[in-house]
Amino acid sequence: MYDSRGVRSAACAWALGAALLVAGCSSGGGGDGDKASGSPDAAFTQQPKEADPFWVNPDSNAARQVKAYAKAGKDADAERIRRIAAQPTGEWIGPENPEQEARGFTEAAKKSDRTALLVLYDIPHRDCGQYSQGGAADGDAYRAWIDGVARGIQDRPATVVLEPDAVLHLVDGCTQARFAEERYDLLRGAIAKLKSLKNTKVYLDAGNAGWGHPDQIYQPLQQAGVAQADGFAVNVSNFYSTQDSIAYGKQLSQKVGGKHFVIDTSRNGNGPYSGGNPEERWCNPPGRALGETPTTKTADPLVDAYLWVKRPGESDGTCKGGPQAGDWWPAYALKLAGASTS
Repeated sequence: MYDSRGVRSAACAWALGAALLVAGCSSGGGGDGDKASGSPDAAFTQQPKEADPFWVNPDSNAARQVKAYAKAGKDADAERIRRIAAQPTGEWIGPENPEQEARGFTEAAKKSDRTALLVLYDIPHRDCGQYSQGGAADGDAYRAWIDGVARGIQDRPATVVLEPDAVLHLVDGCTQARFAEERYDLLRGAIAKLKSLKNTKVYLDAGNAGWGHPDQIYQPLQQAGVAQADGFAVNVSNFYSTQDSIAYGKQLSQKVGGKHFVIDTSRNGNGPYSGGNPEERWCNPPGRALGETPTTKTADPLVDAYLWVKRPGESDGTCKGGPQAGDWWPAYALKLAGASTS
């Protein structure tokens, strides 16, 4: 359901910081790049730090698509996809080389004087056998993976969204009860390890405005260690409006000690889809649109940031004609970036 790691190899991620500077693709402090910003193949630069301190990856799937469309003379399509490529999005750390990937992304972000946005999604038995099934083989493998991520981040600035659906699937019964004790222990351990780092913030995933009520999840969140985290994340890879997400998050915050939260606004511009099979309305729904762009200037003091955790244009899974979960889907990206918000 949530696999959004893309296709970049671990070796490329590890060398990303140096490679981007050599190629002239990255600029620190929000510079203008090598070309005029109005041209379809203009370089990708950082957003103003005071409102959006997160790192824009100039070698993202969306950025590559912009360059490909520009090279093919499809300037209108290039400009549409630029709406995605110009914004910071989550970097989903893969299972094989967590240390190299975390190091590559955080080094590149630091060189641009920005914060890397990382998504950790490798909990054992993840996604209950659906499109993004998998995860670490067992608890020991997961702990080693988290240790690798931490070694990669070190003291560089990072904001981490931790394990989409891991707590929610314990609450809704999707994950078998026999895995619950280990999962809670793994999440507590992950939070403790990441919070031992000097400049890392951690937000534990806490579901969305449409799944149920905060009363159902606040105690499991506490058991998973949310008190030691910076807060929680809502609407990850989902489509509920920012207004509804704020309302849900504020109710939940009251039950977990006033914790702050972040909202995934990547695809919520038109709210949730109400047609088709209710069981798969979350999966590549038509007619959706980009939401508020990433920023720390939000509508409520409890909301630390609007983030694009899910990378717009990457598939939710093999439904509605989509490719594998996490694969780049240009046709869907064009629709998201071209849709008008209500």
